[in-house]
Amino acid sequence: MKFKVAFIGAGSLGFTRALLTDILSVPEFQNIEVAFTDINQQNLDMVTQLCQRDIDENGLDIKIFATTNRREALKDAKYVINSVRIGGLEAFATDVNIPLKYGVDQCVGDTLCVGGIMYGQRVIAAMMDFCKDMREVCAPDVLHLNYSNPNAMVTWACNTAGGVNTIGLCHGVQHGHEQIAKALGYTQDEVDIICAGINHQTWYISVKHKGECLLDKILPAFEQDEYLSRTEKVRIDILRRFGYYSTESNGHLSEYLAWYRKRPEELMQWIDIQQDSWISWIHGETAGYLRVCTEGRNWFEVDFPNWLKEPAKKYDGSARGSEHGSYIIEGLETGRTYRGHFNVINQGAISNLPDDCVVEVPGYVNFNGVQIPQVGDLPLGCAAICMQSINVQRMAVQAALTGDVTLLKQAVLLDPLTGAVCNPPEVWQMVDEMLIAQEQWLPQYQDAIAEAKARFEKGDLLPTKEDYQGAARLHVKTVDEMSVDKEKARAMSGAAAKENIED
Repeated sequence: MKFKVAFIGAGSLGFTRALLTDILSVPEFQNIEVAFTDINQQNLDMVTQLCQRDIDENGLDIKIFATTNRREALKDAKYVINSVRIGGLEAFATDVNIPLKYGVDQCVGDTLCVGGIMYGQRVIAAMMDFCKDMREVCAPDVLHLNYSNPNAMVTWACNTAGGVNTIGLCHGVQHGHEQIAKALGYTQDEVDIICAGINHQTWYISVKHKGECLLDKILPAFEQDEYLSRTEKVRIDILRRFGYYSTESNGHLSEYLAWYRKRPEELMQWIDIQQDSWISWIHGETAGYLRVCTEGRNWFEVDFPNWLKEPAKKYDGSARGSEHGSYIIEGLETGRTYRGHFNVINQGAISNLPDDCVVEVPGYVNFNGVQIPQVGDLPLGCAAICMQSINVQRMAVQAALTGDVTLLKQAVLLDPLTGAVCNPPEVWQMVDEMLIAQEQWLPQYQDAIAEAKARFEKGDLLPTKEDYQGAARLHVKTVDEMSVDKEKARAMSGAAAKENIED
């Protein structure tokens, strides 16, 4: 088969390499065209060097076309895989650190809460340019596979304002599926699930083994598991109170809701952190994802030569992962049916959520395209939690597209955790401060930023906690400290950065 796949934000070494390995593990795809593009020439060169070595050692006649010219990379592409992080770690730090001054303690800050909302403003502004390029130079039937967060907001904007057929992809459903199966004493393949909701707030509404419903067995299994009962306290509490398990990690889920992170003195009751465990960030650590991304980037820059000494990835299927992207392309191109969970415009799939929002639901892929079955109603409590986030998402998307700063501030005010911590004047000032800090990535807010600067120069500002580091923040390790356990450091640098971290 001959078609072209283009990667935007290809400088994310671990993620780009893994996705390319997935695609080239399909026997029919070993003669496709591959293009990489990134704004960071150094990262692009390193990723291309490593991936090209994999290709060569697998005996394929594919030459990666790598360029910082996005339109050249996208030309004639049938599939575009996007994994950018606009603003890199510099902007990401402001998503987390400025809200901390106002008492908003986030674990991740890339999907919801004030950090996710501001992140969405940056990414959507850039995505409109990406979509313009896709419409103009890609193949007419181009499919955009979006891995960038905030996934639902970005997918929503690309499908509506961007005019490009976009599916949002995430691995949260697979990970939770594996977790549930293991807790119940089964392998993942033995347990059938239906998961539905919105990205990062998706609910396992059906869990079966050989036709037997296992929903009532999940809570006792998690409560009796020593590791899960310690690390998944928020998810277990939600399961206990709402009756259904949610896809996202303890740390992610804790910042999407109003109840678990609003009182610093109570936070440690709901999270689990260990200084010697790089994966502890997902359990609720303050600014945890920022820490591991920072450590991972610093380690990768030192450790890259060692990646080249390791054996090449094999394209025989043994190294193929569970990310949906390659399976979607395989289903469309070969007709082999694939069942996964995708982020798409609702259009009635979940009947008690709005038609125009982006939902994460089961889907099937084959020669007939991507088919989304009707799920029906979510349980009322689960739907209510999703609706809180959907209202914020809708406002944040519209604000990002129009530069409406009042709508942006309203979205932040209505965010569950932010609203539980901050009063309206604090929200207005916090958003002003974040707009000023992120000015270079927010062209749609130039007038609002000028007005915000004038207010800050005038003074008479609300007091903030300038040196507050949050209730559960860990030290960012130096490269020397990380070198004590090089294998752990390498695993972290490859796994933590789902999205490209650009300076």
